[in-house]
Amino acid sequence: MRLSTIHGLVAALTAIAAVPAAAEVRLEGYFIARDECAATQSIRTGANPGTVVTEIGRAYDMLAGNKEPPSHFLIRVPGATPDRRWVSTGCGVHATDAGGSPAPVTPPAGGGGEGGGQAATRVDHVLAASWQPGFCETRPAKTECETQTPDRFDASHFALHGLWPQPRSNVYCQVAPDMAAADKAGRWEDLPDVALPQDVRAELDKVMPGAASFLDRHEWIKHGTCYGDTMEEYYSDSLAVMADLNASAVRDLFAANIGATLTAGQIRDAFDAAFGPGAGSRVRVACVTDPSNGRRLIGELTIGLSGEIDGETTLSDLIFAAAPTADAGCPQGIVDAAGLQ
Repeated sequence: MRLSTIHGLVAALTAIAAVPAAAEVRLEGYFIARDECAATQSIRTGANPGTVVTEIGRAYDMLAGNKEPPSHFLIRVPGATPDRRWVSTGCGVHATDAGGSPAPVTPPAGGGGEGGGQAATRVDHVLAASWQPGFCETRPAKTECETQTPDRFDASHFALHGLWPQPRSNVYCQVAPDMAAADKAGRWEDLPDVALPQDVRAELDKVMPGAASFLDRHEWIKHGTCYGDTMEEYYSDSLAVMADLNASAVRDLFAANIGATLTAGQIRDAFDAAFGPGAGSRVRVACVTDPSNGRRLIGELTIGLSGEIDGETTLSDLIFAAAPTADAGCPQGIVDAAGLQ
């Protein structure tokens, strides 16, 4: 081989070696997972040593994005080998703190967070409405899941998870440290009882089946204390917006498709039909994975709201007053039927 050719090959190989395997745009803060997603070693190949998936609600150290704007985030997953993993941006949100406060460049419409907040000055909320059969596939030992039947309300209607004052750091307002610690440790049975008028109590037990496992106590301590003055106000308002949701075409869509798959687009379109064009852009879909067979199930909808819930403002008004989100969440999932599948 001629010397000039060898020199040319060496120069070409050197140039190739100097090109990074993937561009990285450094990011600060945390990635808050809103779904169970593959955490891959490589975006291009999808290689996932250890079959690592993100845990819903967990905060991971944010390292970088793959470009600007990113389609994937590079995060650190403790215990994974290697621990630097790529996840789709649609799997969660970029936050400035582990409690989930959104980074300025990626404002989400999301759920609750941890921390010791003070009462909110803005009247912004997120309504978290569960599809209980899907949730129960992942928590079959819960009392409300062991007792669920096909004719019970939550088998064909949305269940109340919670009404969350925003920002997400706005939690545990004026709550004693020992009570906050008990809540964070999952000792919900140790929290104060939720005392309500008989009619409100009966409606809450129907619409929030998780109250059988003290979810009502947890939601009041963590979120309700930042909402208003009384338990009755918090839960009456929560039940009012849930009643509007369950009386809508969105609930009808779910009830008519039990056992079938719905896409995030279909769900957002149903919100547009029920509450007005554009309402669906305030909605995010969260899915769960059935541990027994790997099915992708719709677990919850989170809906951005803004404004006073006072009996005069409609759910449509509350939705349209909220900021839209480009993140529709889980692309599609099964509307699970009651009972373990």
